[in-house]
Amino acid sequence: MAKKLKKKEIHEEIYNITTLAAGAFSLQEVLDKLAKAAVEISGAKACSMRLLSSETMDLEMRSTYGLSEAYKNKGAVTKDDPVIKEAFRGNAVVINDMQTDKRVQYPIASQKEGLVSQLTVSMEFRQRPVGVLRLYASRKHFFGENDISIARLVASQCAVAITNARLYGTAIKMNQMQGQMDLAGIIQRRMMPKILPAIEGLDIAASYRPCFSVGGDFYDFTLIDDKTLVFLMADVIGKGIPAAMIMSMFRGGFKALIECGRGCRRYSIFNFADVLNNFACKHCTKGEFITTFIGVFEFKKGLLHYTNCGHEPGLLLRNNDIIELDKGGPVLGLDIKSRFESGTIDLKKNDIYMFYTDGLVDAVNFDGHFWGKGNLYQTAKRCTHKMDAETITKTVLNYRRRFTGLSQQQDDTSLVTFKVNKLNTENPQPEYTI
Repeated sequence: MAKKLKKKEIHEEIYNITTLAAGAFSLQEVLDKLAKAAVEISGAKACSMRLLSSETMDLEMRSTYGLSEAYKNKGAVTKDDPVIKEAFRGNAVVINDMQTDKRVQYPIASQKEGLVSQLTVSMEFRQRPVGVLRLYASRKHFFGENDISIARLVASQCAVAITNARLYGTAIKMNQMQGQMDLAGIIQRRMMPKILPAIEGLDIAASYRPCFSVGGDFYDFTLIDDKTLVFLMADVIGKGIPAAMIMSMFRGGFKALIECGRGCRRYSIFNFADVLNNFACKHCTKGEFITTFIGVFEFKKGLLHYTNCGHEPGLLLRNNDIIELDKGGPVLGLDIKSRFESGTIDLKKNDIYMFYTDGLVDAVNFDGHFWGKGNLYQTAKRCTHKMDAETITKTVLNYRRRFTGLSQQQDDTSLVTFKVNKLNTENPQPEYTI
């Protein structure tokens, strides 16, 4: 039996318990420290703490002080135990003789352990039980009103400390997960081309702004030769890790398709979308789709071939007019039987082409209003042929930022701008294939 503390010492121990409740400890550390403190404050022989399992609703032994391994493992205690039920009703349950009281489940184990009296109180947080605190003594009629008050005080602090420790553990896991998310975001951003392709007469600028660590936007450029550029912009319907994983897989398929085309030149722009759609249908599950814009700048012929697969239409700014590049078909991954149209544009000097994901126009301000295509088109018309592609891109994003302010966005934003500075079509070539 532990020696009871003096009143001043009790106050000091209770203060220490309150610091535990606010401290940054693991759950097991908190439980072990509190079990020891409960014994020292009450002068009891031993203490046990059982927590209510969220899965089985049984009370699992989580910490003890002064008890043997044999007693700790004596058997299960459920919420239907009469003592537990009484404690969960808000009552302190005192058993003066554990060998004769019929409410005791394991009297033989108690006798072997030298336990005679028992006090049980509920540990509650916001009027909901989270477990029970039990004190044990080696003689009859040990626990009085003062001990009950101390036990209730300790139990209340235990509940706060346990809840805090659980939140602390969750925070650690969240931080670890965020670290993994940040790493995944770094890897994903590495997939975005840092060095833009160089084609004489074509100025290119690109911007990617994720709203989370990882996302579903993607764009890429592949130079087939010094006058032919394949461009792809895609957006997975979704966000976060699932969207990033699908986009990574899709990017791999696109790259493989391009590399295959280098060797055998088997895919034209007219069936390129069909091949990507077949790939998406095989690898995307129900509800997963990919919007895609595919373009081939063929400078030797002064042409842009394109197909739009459920994506935001590309924009052609020419002589202060805006032309939408919307020929194509449905999103990729919807139906393996989907068919896609293609469009062809004659490139002209000072043409400006903008390609974007829906996060650009779906940006909202603090009043919940969307920036929208109307604002995008008005901003695009402010861009002149005297601006380079980088200035045009920054102008669009700056006007959007003025509209949204610091409001948190819910979708990634990608914007790629091409500007035709000059053309050289003296040596026309046969129709291009990838």
